[in-house]
Amino acid sequence: TQQLGIDPFLGNGLTDTPFTGEDVFFWGVIDWQFRFQRPQQLALGFQKRGHRVFYISSELVDDKEPGFQVEAIPDYPNLFQIRLHAVAAPPIYENKAHGKLLNQLQQGLAYLLHCAGTTNAISVVQHPFWLPLARCLPTSHMAYDCMDHHEGFGNCPPEVIAAERALMRESDTLIVTSDWLYNIAKDKNANISIVRNACEFKHFNEVPASVFQDVRNRKIIGYFGAIANWFDCSLIEQLASALPDCLILLIGHDTCGAGKKFSRFDNIQLLGEVPYQTLPYYLHAFDICILPFQIINLTLATNPVKVYEYMCSGKPIVSVKLPELANMDKFVYLADNGQQFIEHCKTALSESNDSVVRKERIDFASEQTWVHRAQEFELALEKSSRPLVSIVVVTYNNLDLTKLCLASIDAETSGVRYEIIIVDNASTDGSPSYLENFALNRLDVKLILNQDNSGFSKANNQGLAAAQGDYLVVLNNDTVVTRGWASSLIRHCRKDSTIGLIGPVTNNIGNEAKIHIEYESLDDMPSKAREYTLAHLGETFDINTLAFFCVMITRKAYEQVGNLDEAFGLGFFEDDDYCRRIEQAGYRLVCADDVFVHHNLSASFNKLGQERKQELFTRNKAIYEAKWGKWLPHSYRV
Repeated sequence: TQQLGIDPFLGNGLTDTPFTGEDVFFWGVIDWQFRFQRPQQLALGFQKRGHRVFYISSELVDDKEPGFQVEAIPDYPNLFQIRLHAVAAPPIYENKAHGKLLNQLQQGLAYLLHCAGTTNAISVVQHPFWLPLARCLPTSHMAYDCMDHHEGFGNCPPEVIAAERALMRESDTLIVTSDWLYNIAKDKNANISIVRNACEFKHFNEVPASVFQDVRNRKIIGYFGAIANWFDCSLIEQLASALPDCLILLIGHDTCGAGKKFSRFDNIQLLGEVPYQTLPYYLHAFDICILPFQIINLTLATNPVKVYEYMCSGKPIVSVKLPELANMDKFVYLADNGQQFIEHCKTALSESNDSVVRKERIDFASEQTWVHRAQEFELALEKSSRPLVSIVVVTYNNLDLTKLCLASIDAETSGVRYEIIIVDNASTDGSPSYLENFALNRLDVKLILNQDNSGFSKANNQGLAAAQGDYLVVLNNDTVVTRGWASSLIRHCRKDSTIGLIGPVTNNIGNEAKIHIEYESLDDMPSKAREYTLAHLGETFDINTLAFFCVMITRKAYEQVGNLDEAFGLGFFEDDDYCRRIEQAGYRLVCADDVFVHHNLSASFNKLGQERKQELFTRNKAIYEAKWGKWLPHSYRV
């Protein structure tokens, strides 16, 4: 492990080594160097499919400064373990990422994204602790890889259970490993798929040069895996008594005091944890393999990795009757009770070494690899339906600005489905002809050409009425959006259902959404915007009034609040008015500090002339104050 700053980090091959797919961020439930399991195997599966993979370790580094340590995984280009800095490095299993801890982790993540140059990502969350970080990863598809039923552990803190439920709801894709988990979670997310566990076939199939030998040359009943509170110690005791001439060889970390319970048996041997690389040395010495679990909620939800690993050897397998093994009854002896388990073991011990079923087990296992599962995972992401965003753009002349705006929508709107609804207010600069060509043969573009200038509110209402989206955007034609703008705004809305209206920060507006940012041209803007938004990753603030150069309205809030008030005519105060109505309906107004949209400011209004603009301002201010009382001028952030 090496702690690296920006320059050596970039020079370490992190951005220079070629890769073909999106970056994949695995928000780990264990450290890479811990027992080799599904998290590491899936990460390797994605790496082998051409992705650059960042495996975020469950182990935090005690450091008061935001940042991270990076470890290149040997023999696997483009695969890195990341350990984020956190004061006191609290364990993720008992804590919630919030407050100062979350802020430090967000800054560390922003630094990583900056150094790595990540633009598009798949975010695979494997523990609820990471949800607040994963949800602020820009331009990413967030999947929850639900491997376990956390409530089934019995000692899971309530905040972790609550975070898992939120993770199930908010994920773009919910992946579960078993039918049991699917039935629990299917009502929580429409985009749910089963991606079961698997095996590293070659590793477990090849017979090592030497294998374990019992000094007394007994037949070996073998198990490897965790020996924890779900392990059925009493079943092992029954088995040891029933088959005294066999050695029961148990390999794995004992956290339930099994060693003490088995001390009276001379035919039970516990070896403790052994390296993953040496497991075949023991597996190919087993005469039969066993899965002696208790039947509890935790194991009912489990798709056991070890059954796939056992099958690579072709050896007979005896297991308690778990739901996930029901469709493997051709390959696995399944027992309803302890006595049947013992009888199955006796039968399995007499199975011929050249039996047909041994080859069938191996053939089955060869099709259940982690590369297969990574492919299934990607297919699940691809088939997931994404939210539809309806982007309403009202145009009135300023064709050059309109072209820039529409081009930026098509180039930078990622991670969502979108439709563009253009309402032209009788432009006279060639806009209608251009817009007709733009909309030609595009099912995702709707064009409304007005015969006269109906004003900002009415034109937007026309667009909103035609919108089919889950989220509705009012976007001025003098704007240029940046990468992932819409998906980031949606992520904030999904996090907090009280948000009714949300907008970005910008370079040019008359309220708190304006930030200090400098760029000489639109060519320089994206990099400067990314610099700012990464520095404010995940940050939002409540705002008194959102200016309607760019706002997103949730479908629920829109259906409750309705259209913009057309009494405001050509414009001014319709946005103030709508904000008051959103508040009146019980929703929050929020500005996202991690989303930036360039704004030219009042490009259409400036063509009206100062006198006409002042007249509109005075008239509409009176309308606003008649409804809401004295208008308070907007202000900037201090």
